Amino acid sequence: MFRNALLASIAAASFSTQALAAPAPTPPAAAADGVSSGSVTINGASIPYRAVAGTLLVHENRFDDSQDILEARTGKKFGSDKNGGDEQHDAVASMFYVAYFKQGVHAANRPITFVYNGGPGSATVWLHMGSFGPVRLNTPGDLHLPPAPYKLVNNGQSLLDVTDLVFIDAPGTGFGRIGGHDHDKAFFGVDADGHAFTNFIAQFLAKYNRYNSPKYLFGESYGTMRSAVVVNDLQDQENIDFNGIILLSQIFSYDNSVDGPHANPGVDEPYELALPTYAATAYYHKLLPNMPSDLPGFLKEVEHFALTDYAAALHQGADLPEEQRKAVAARLHDYTGLPVEYILRDDLRITGGQFTQQLQEATGLTTGRLDTRFSGPALDPMSEEAGYDPQSTALSSAYISAFNEYVRNVLHYGEGQHYLGGINADWNWRHRQPGLGMSDLGANVMPDLANAMKTNPTLHVMLNAGYYDLATPFYEGIYEMKHLPISNDLQKNIEYKQYRSGHMVYVDPAALQLLHDNVADFIRRTDNQ
Repeated sequence: MFRNALLASIAAASFSTQALAAPAPTPPAAAADGVSSGSVTINGASIPYRAVAGTLLVHENRFDDSQDILEARTGKKFGSDKNGGDEQHDAVASMFYVAYFKQGVHAANRPITFVYNGGPGSATVWLHMGSFGPVRLNTPGDLHLPPAPYKLVNNGQSLLDVTDLVFIDAPGTGFGRIGGHDHDKAFFGVDADGHAFTNFIAQFLAKYNRYNSPKYLFGESYGTMRSAVVVNDLQDQENIDFNGIILLSQIFSYDNSVDGPHANPGVDEPYELALPTYAATAYYHKLLPNMPSDLPGFLKEVEHFALTDYAAALHQGADLPEEQRKAVAARLHDYTGLPVEYILRDDLRITGGQFTQQLQEATGLTTGRLDTRFSGPALDPMSEEAGYDPQSTALSSAYISAFNEYVRNVLHYGEGQHYLGGINADWNWRHRQPGLGMSDLGANVMPDLANAMKTNPTLHVMLNAGYYDLATPFYEGIYEMKHLPISNDLQKNIEYKQYRSGHMVYVDPAALQLLHDNVADFIRRTDNQ
């Protein structure tokens, strides 16, 4: 089953990864919180808030504090490791977060939303500085931002008008650190990561007395996979129902990724589900043989072709008649702008990397992956696939630099510490689906969300996606949602929004405003107040 390192980079925050520093021999301790206050202007109204930057300690899944309590009372260490010494510390992570609480309101019943990026192995600096925090980085176009100094602006699209916000960094990222025995195995995996976030959220609700608040998850990219696991675990293990989950740039099954489907022969859905994004991208760069006047209408036509004639052709494999093969290649040319000869040479199956390398090949440009509106000089014009992502290099420095200044000077946290935007982790993709044993086939969390919706039939789901996202194509998310093993009645709890932007929908100011308005409306309609 296809699980290579390339897929592990699918996220808005997979831009700038660094090797995690060697952990301390003992588990990390929680640092003192940084507390500050401020205000943000949204729709002409000034909203005062209190900000708390800090960490919570999260233990691995098998942790049992009864022995620790006994050891604390007696002063004795019980058990021994395999070498006969004292028992090694259980793995523990200090997870960094920044919480924003609106002041002057009854907090106990106010909605609260937990926000995180993906990676896997990413901090949440991208959503924090780009989407809903009280300040954001200004990213006005599809070009490489100039170097520092960078400027943060009042974020009139912050969600503080409708919900308190908690931006959470994944274990081992941000100012968080991990330690203890086999700490990488304890936190770097689908199930281990899900448990860590479940534990964190349960602790946070207790610390700030927010059990009775309307509750939401907001995950981006791999964070959508995390959301499916976490919402089910919170409901099943912690008896905490959520009002809704908000998904941005979804991927629930990595078998649907177009990053490298040629390594998984016989599975053709990735090519079909990416085709509408290819078409939208060619439309944006004005490379279609016949430019349509209506992008959404054009994409509906492409979606229909993808799951009918195109799917039927691919599923025939070697039995596909040559005349039909050429006819399908001609249609693909009309929808992608790629040469018919190139499409035929690749047997009608174009990977994401091939598309971003070939689309603007005539002008020596590479097309973006996270946001296909972006372009940059091709590293190697003769390469089969793109060698880098122009959107990543265009924005990464700005996000990391701006946040490092903001967190120290405004949030009063992190002085003298190194903020890790991301880590290179050996991720464990095995996943235990609800009611089933551990799967060796890799992660597919569609059953997790389905189970959560069945056990909590009032759970509402919102899927947001950008037309120009080739990391997690928008039609892939729609396809996965339409194939959840749930009833038609529960399907009515799912709503869909698309934007003329990429993976990080919020980097486009107009799309960010629309995203804010859609999410704010979703929360208002589902907070039961």
